[in-house]
Amino acid sequence: MADQTADLRVPVEGERWRCAGCGNLTRFDVTRSRRTTEYWHFDLSGEHRVEEETVHGEAVESVSCRWCGRSDAIEVVDRASADTGSDPAADAAAG
Repeated sequence: MADQTADLRVPVEGERWRCAGCGNLTRFDVTRSRRTTEYWHFDLSGEHRVEEETVHGEAVESVSCRWCGRSDAIEVVDRASADTGSDPAADAAAG
């Protein structure tokens, strides 16, 4: 597999990931580590749900394209200028 992309940041508002290899804009495998404090609420049967979460730290370790598998071609692009017609998912949805 190819080398990992250097820019491993999570896209902020107005940005998105794009695979420069195949044009994918929608499907990525993301490996990340998080350090959190969570408030867990258990019901009487023992099932729980997280009602509050505070993220103390988060690191993206790897991002790869779900369509072509490349991790060396992932880039952060402006969401408004992204060419959605080149996304392989657009072909699958039309098909």
